[in-house]
Amino acid sequence: MVDRLKLAGGVALGIAAGAGLAVGIARFSDTGHVAAQIPPMDMSELPRAVPAPGQVAMSFSPVVKAAAPAVVNIYTATVDRRPRSMNEEFIQRFFGGAPVQPRVSQSLGSGVIVGADGLIVTNNHVVEGADQILVALADRREFKARILFADPRLDLALLKVDTEGASLPVIRMADSDRVEVGDVTVAIGNPFGVGQTVTTGIVSALARTGIGVSDWQFFIQTDAAINPGNSGGALLDAQGRLIGIPTAIFSRTGTSAGIGFAIPSKMVRVFLTAADKGKLVSGWIGVEGEALTADTAKQLGLDRPGGLLVTAVVPGSPGARAGIREGDVLRSVDGKEVANGGQLRYSLATEGVGKTLTVKLWRDGAERSVAVILAPPPENPTRSLTRIAARSILAGVTVGNLSPAYAQELGAGLPEQGVVVVSIDANAPAARFLRPGALVEALGGQPVKSVADVVRLSEGGALTVRFAVGEQRAECGVNNMGGLSCRS
Repeated sequence: MVDRLKLAGGVALGIAAGAGLAVGIARFSDTGHVAAQIPPMDMSELPRAVPAPGQVAMSFSPVVKAAAPAVVNIYTATVDRRPRSMNEEFIQRFFGGAPVQPRVSQSLGSGVIVGADGLIVTNNHVVEGADQILVALADRREFKARILFADPRLDLALLKVDTEGASLPVIRMADSDRVEVGDVTVAIGNPFGVGQTVTTGIVSALARTGIGVSDWQFFIQTDAAINPGNSGGALLDAQGRLIGIPTAIFSRTGTSAGIGFAIPSKMVRVFLTAADKGKLVSGWIGVEGEALTADTAKQLGLDRPGGLLVTAVVPGSPGARAGIREGDVLRSVDGKEVANGGQLRYSLATEGVGKTLTVKLWRDGAERSVAVILAPPPENPTRSLTRIAARSILAGVTVGNLSPAYAQELGAGLPEQGVVVVSIDANAPAARFLRPGALVEALGGQPVKSVADVVRLSEGGALTVRFAVGEQRAECGVNNMGGLSCRS
């Protein structure tokens, strides 16, 4: 059994990570010229053939020579000026003395050049919070970099370096939707900071979901060796075209075990388009569902559990207008199979608002097709962010109303309705058990559907709260002894 999932930049995550609240989208400067530099997608077909016995001496050298100049090493430094302890802070504040010596933590990763004038894509976790970013090219030139745009939901960031007029080599991009299991892969990155390194493998699986790294759970799996420092680098096909950004690995030890995950290049292009606009808006159809089980599939007359069982359709939504009903089984979107919510979110995100999609449904023992026009997610109801000031179990907690738009903005796979915890004061009673991203379901034993409900019940002095984080639920409150207790 796999113990841990690690980001390829070396940061450990629990397998169930992703239940927290995304910190949002950051736009650091004008990115209005990004679109003009996005490399065109190379749509040429990849020749596929099993090597003959006389071909075992084939070399990937031409592929590497063409692609390696567009892959960079990234080094970051983060300065922490906080006191090391409460005693140190007390002495400094009241007795003076030498200022607290800052501590510098360093990290490393990789990136790919997508714009000749110095645009570079990497993972957000490689550069998040960094005070200094240094980019080293394959030819050993070095540049200071700044963050133009970042989206923690995708775990992607766009950097800019000043090339002083020099033109940089740009990676070629393939359509990751055309990748097939068994295709040869080449990974280029900076593992452990040793310098640019090349490894090879194959595509082990497609459409991997539930990894817990990004909110659009859809990854290419490869057995090409990926290690800490490979994050943000290049996963290439046999023609040297980018098919993914290595992001995470399953590992017991923190080193490669032959199970690595990459963000598909098609999602990278979506990110670059979002950077140009300053915001990522995924298409919305107003349909919620759950993965089909074998028992449910049998009851519906299906020979296998493939598809998404529709559990709710928002009235007036694109899905409702197309005729999708509760109880339908959503089988595919534009020819791509949909087995779970992660695959559906990926399909909607990569197609864009205004696109008409062909959705295949299973209803009443027969398959049918409907056309759905993607719309931007509406913000209804308004988020109404409110800090609870009343003396209740939620005192010092800021909550907001979820809507399709706000749920997408926050990420973390949140539902499109309900009340979400946005932030918590450090000294608030709920800080001991509650986290941003949790859904408030009941307060003082009364169900909660809106921020107005939370305010009303808090003013009544509610001392218990029932909340959900992902599939897990708990109830916490003040016990008879005046302390806090929780039960799941």
